[in-house]
Parts: sequence; structure tokens; C-alpha cells
Amino acid sequence: MPRTPALDEPEDDLADLPDTHPPQPVYYAEQALLGALLLEPRRLTDIAGIGPDSFSNYAHCALFAAIRSLPAPDPHQHAQDTSWLNAVLTAAREHARGLTASYLHTLIQVCPWPRHASAYARMIETEHARRTLRARAERLALTATDVTLPHPVPTTLAEADALARAVDDIAARFPAHAGSLPRTPAPPSATNSDHDEEAVEEERLLLATATAYPADVEQMRWLTADDFTHPLHAGLWQCLTALARRRAPVDPVTVLWEAQQRGLLASGAEPAELLDLLGAPAGSAEYWGERILQRSVLATARHVGLRIEALTDDPATTPYQLILGSRRALADLSAVRARWHHATSPTPTTTRTKTTAPPRAGPPRTTASPARISR
Repeated sequence: MPRTPALDEPEDDLADLPDTHPPQPVYYAEQALLGALLLEPRRLTDIAGIGPDSFSNYAHCALFAAIRSLPAPDPHQHAQDTSWLNAVLTAAREHARGLTASYLHTLIQVCPWPRHASAYARMIETEHARRTLRARAERLALTATDVTLPHPVPTTLAEADALARAVDDIAARFPAHAGSLPRTPAPPSATNSDHDEEAVEEERLLLATATAYPADVEQMRWLTADDFTHPLHAGLWQCLTALARRRAPVDPVTVLWEAQQRGLLASGAEPAELLDLLGAPAGSAEYWGERILQRSVLATARHVGLRIEALTDDPATTPYQLILGSRRALADLSAVRARWHHATSPTPTTTRTKTTAPPRAGPPRTTASPARISR
């Protein structure tokens, strides 16, 4: 939890430094709630849905834990002396040494109305839900880009499941109601400049290999044009799948003609370059397809994490909007996730042979590869 040096650290030279992070509204809600509980400890029975970790300030967390751990005093005696307040301060200082008696009195003074304690607690619960969701979304985005993971897709999907559970938990505490959709703009998707050479090369190898062995295309319905990083490659994959499903002849020339009919050459692609691209098969189309789909899963997961982060960073987003926006974002990941499971789960009647390393020369084939078309 964030720590506030002015409260939980002894006074030192740091106290003279300017505060570059002014408190957010929830900070004052926390002060109001703690003031209400210090003034009227019986109000603790009205508080539900929050715990010490719900507070954004470490000292406030320690105070709430101390208040909750001590028996409530007799109201009449509490009005006559400060013995219970002293006990709270002593317990809280075990975890936040910078707390002082004067700060407890400040909390009591800044509380507008102790009877509004449950409303203050709901504000704190709302912000805690926002912080929890943001932390989960940030973890998902970081995991999706972690190149050190031995099994990136399963690990990333596990983080997505944890994020979905957090959303469900928040939904259980903030029931749905009539309201507007989230208005926070979504972060931009990755641009072509973000794509590395390896991804582009693998897409080229898939297109060439699928052109040489079009029968494989029919078995790869789990791969879509949206999975490609390069728009031209996405368009060529649509050409290949269209020809294969029409049972039309497939070779570099027929794919080139289909590309012309779909307007792909209008982007400046040279026919001879496309023929070269489509005439250099290597390895297994299924292998390259799974590599491309894996990148698509991870890119989608990262974008989902960033979308939800953006929602949580907008203070105007209500809990209902957070829930709705998060579930819509996760639905996008569910769609590509289903295709990933379809691609990587063997069917009951067939056993697929997978290549474990990029086979630049390609595995043996029962039929010869078509000769590379010269320019």
C-alpha cells in the first residue's frame, strides 16, 4: 500500500520537501471514516465490505486495524476520557510509528458527520476495487509481454482468469444497475512499427507454405486475418482461404490474381515481389500458423490489460462501468483464446505432428515442393 511519510515516518528533513502528489478524494473519505469511528466507535458495526487493506494510506490502514481489533468502549465513558483513543494509538503505532495523538484529534475534527460512516466506507470500498482491478490488469499486460516465460500463453491466460475473478468479485459487491457505458477512450492498438522482423518473417513463411500445400489451409480455420501483424499478409491470407474454400486452384499466380481482385496491389505491392514471397515454402503451415496465433493471443491480452488500466485510471468511471468495460474487454480475449485451444488441442480421431523448432528447411513431404517462381 502507498505510504505517507508525514504520517508513518518520524519527522526529518524530508518533511520540508514539497508534496508533488496531492491527496486524492479517497484520502479525505478515509480521514472522515476514521474520525467517525474514533468519535463514535459503535459505528464500526455499520461498516461492511472493507478491511485494513482497503485503505490507500498505510497509516490509515494501521489505525483501522487497531480500531477493529479493540473492543468498543462504553459510550458514556468514552465521552469522558481518552483511554480508548490512547489504546488505539498504541496499537496502531506498532505498525505506523509516525502516528501521533494530534493526528487522531485531527481525524475527529475533519469528520463532517459520524452518522455518514457507512457512506465513507462505500467510497473507500469503491477505490479499493479500482486499485485491485488496475493491479490485475497491469499484471496481465506485463505477463503478455514477458519474453522470459517458457510457456507464455498458458501463463498469460492464467493471469486473465485471475483478472476475470477480480471482476466477478467486484460485481458481487456492486450490483448492476441502469447506467451509461464507459466513456474512457481505449488505448490505441499496436501499430505496424511495433512489429518485429521475426513476426513478419513467420507470416511470410506461412503464406508461402500454405500456397504450396493448400490442403492445410482448410484445417486452419482457427487462424484469421486479424491475427496477422502486417495488413498485406492479412489480405493474402484471406485470398488463400477464399481460394481453398472455393476448391479453386492454388499457386502463387492464382493467389496473385485473387490479390489483384481484392485491391491489395493498390497499396503499392509489386506483383513480382508477391510471387517471390509466395514461392518460398518452408516447414509446416500449421506450425507457422500456431506461432502467429500465439502472438495474436499475447497481443490481445496485453491490449485487454491496457484497456482496463485506462478505465481504472479515469476517476469518473463508476464501479458499474468498470465491471461492464472489463467484461467487454475480456470477451475479446475469450474469442481468440477459444481459437487457440482449437488449434492446440488434438482431435480425438487424429494425432497431429508438431514441429518443436522453426524448421527452415521444412519437414519431409510426400510430394515435392513447387519450384520457386523466378522473377
